Amino acid sequence: MRRRSASTREGRQDLLPVQRQALILDHVRQHGAASIHDLAAAIGSSVSTIRRDLDRLEKRRALARAHGGAALPAEPAATFEPAPELAEQLARAEKRLIGAAAADMLAPGESVIFDSGSTVRWAAQAAMARAIPLTAVTNDLGIAQVLAQSETIRVIVSGGTVRHGSLSLTGDPGRDFLAGLHADTLLLGTHTISGTAITDTSVEIAAMKRAMIRAARRVILLADSTKFRLPAFCTICDLDEIDALVTDDGVDPGDLDAARARGVTVSLVSASRETPR
Repeated sequence: MRRRSASTREGRQDLLPVQRQALILDHVRQHGAASIHDLAAAIGSSVSTIRRDLDRLEKRRALARAHGGAALPAEPAATFEPAPELAEQLARAEKRLIGAAAADMLAPGESVIFDSGSTVRWAAQAAMARAIPLTAVTNDLGIAQVLAQSETIRVIVSGGTVRHGSLSLTGDPGRDFLAGLHADTLLLGTHTISGTAITDTSVEIAAMKRAMIRAARRVILLADSTKFRLPAFCTICDLDEIDALVTDDGVDPGDLDAARARGVTVSLVSASRETPR
């Protein structure tokens, strides 16, 4: 067996705890379960470090501890969502590629609603890099900060109440403001896709997303393959209300067929064909 180089070991040891925990979650999701020793070997960290990370992830209800390792929760709570800093690291390569593909679907001069979330934030960064003129509306203060760096993008923040633990805005006056818009495109994020239902963990978030959908002529859903699972607490909309889906090639073909059957245009990206950054 080929031994890992010293530079690789050092690079892994230099990971921030949240990055290491995201790698643990990705590994457990891919394999269903994993032992502490398997995780230590895969991630390049010590057994004691992995054990501490598993304890933290269990407290956050992100996984379930098993004898000598960890597994995915049999049935996660419908309102469970990972901490924003952890969500930012999950499926990072896929999210970046999905965001870039979505940004390529925007035309110069469009008015675009950027929903909150880590995948849409990658789309905002890619749109900024294209340096095309856009009018952008967002309910995410982090995304507004990204887009504000562009000299070609006019940024409008919808308003509302800052959601605890995040940079997203919900409620009025944001929803009232969205009710008066007729935007060209919405880049929509979601917590889960279950069958044909697009769902989220929060009533307030779902209401904001529904207001965005009503305000846009074209709705592009950005969701990596880990989002295709059991429904979260409340429904945002059905796939019938989505025009295009951008996801990665880890999605079950049956889920893609269900989307296409509803008239959704599906675009796939592949992180396995690119060296992760």
